[in-house]
Amino acid sequence: MDAGRLPGASRREQVVAHVDMDCFYAACERRRDPELVGEPLVVGMGYEGGETHGAVATASYEAREFGVESAMAISEALERLPRRADHDEDSDRELAETGYYRPVDMDHYERVGDEVKSVLHDAAETVREVSIDEAYLDVTDRVDWDDAQRWAADLKDRIRSEVGVVASVGVAPTMSAAKVASDRDKPDGLVVVRPGEVREFFADLPVEEVHGVGPVTARQLREMSVETAGDLAAADPEALARRFGERGREIRRYARGEDERAVTPKGDPKSLSRESAFTEPVEEPAEKRRKVETLAAAVADRAHRKDARYRTIGIKVVEPPFEVNTRARSLPGPVADADLVESTALDLLEEFADAPVRKVGVRVSNLDFTAGEQASLGGFDGAGDAAAGTPADDDGDPTRDPEADDGQAELTAFVEDGADRADGAAADDDPDGQASLGRFD
Repeated sequence: MDAGRLPGASRREQVVAHVDMDCFYAACERRRDPELVGEPLVVGMGYEGGETHGAVATASYEAREFGVESAMAISEALERLPRRADHDEDSDRELAETGYYRPVDMDHYERVGDEVKSVLHDAAETVREVSIDEAYLDVTDRVDWDDAQRWAADLKDRIRSEVGVVASVGVAPTMSAAKVASDRDKPDGLVVVRPGEVREFFADLPVEEVHGVGPVTARQLREMSVETAGDLAAADPEALARRFGERGREIRRYARGEDERAVTPKGDPKSLSRESAFTEPVEEPAEKRRKVETLAAAVADRAHRKDARYRTIGIKVVEPPFEVNTRARSLPGPVADADLVESTALDLLEEFADAPVRKVGVRVSNLDFTAGEQASLGGFDGAGDAAAGTPADDDGDPTRDPEADDGQAELTAFVEDGADRADGAAADDDPDGQASLGRFD
């Protein structure tokens, strides 16, 4: 079978584009302050000017040359890239080794994102908005494959000229291939993978570049001598299923260019979550608490901007080597209370106060988007706790964590609505470097 053709497809190959904005938060800051263009720029979540707390949401490519990475603590980023305002501007040497820091301004970023989405909806009949800076477009009825390169170049030009930010675009006959294509030539990339070329496109790529393969799965695949996407495409599907369950078959299909999913618009999210990995396992309780506080603030802020209330607050804790624990607490009814999100998340974290931790996450779920009276919190203490030592779903029932071996990194770029992601991937650190606090439900 032609690896680029969908199994059983009778019509011509669908044309799917994946649009991913480059360092979006930094690009938005540069749009309103052109003096930042070309300068090392760090955008911090939970950061305030002149302070050292918070975490890196986005590091520009210039900042990354100094070793600044998404999800890094601002205090560590400042050690690698001092704040320019803290140095004598008469010293050229010091200035060359400093950068600018800006706090996250989601209202501004969402306004810019809305402008980008307006262009995308004009360019395609069907758009699935994955996050503030990422979307899939189905342009099958508008674009022939002979015109795909020109169409994608025109779309990039429109976004640049009409909005003032830069996008990378991947075009392919499947969602999974389009996603990988958009990452291949960042920043300002444009990669078109034509029907029949998908498997060849994947063949020599490292296996972790296959959509849905995170660093943990990649490590386990390498233990099976699966180093590249081509190796994965040729692997025994039964062996993969024994090791990874149905997801093993799924990632093999993606590596072979077999992906039957259609681009569909997204409804209301089922949950909102953010998570962030430590560079090394951390035992210090205060450091874990600081990370959870940052994540809780991000989740509560996102819920507020979506006018969402929630009935469940939960955390995710990953212990070495890759033991995933989730804990949740149910509320008597839907609420919107940032302080409660933080305090509940910190209470749940206490169970892991002395444990080494690789990654933490915060989630609100059982969302309610209808206007109404907020539930009373009387009698809340201790109600609805998940069973100790047992992963819990939104209702506190024991369940298997579907991302038990990968999870999303997203702090991976503040990927929104992780529970309703279109791509089906366990997201890992975004190759664009913007932090996403990802899904973990």
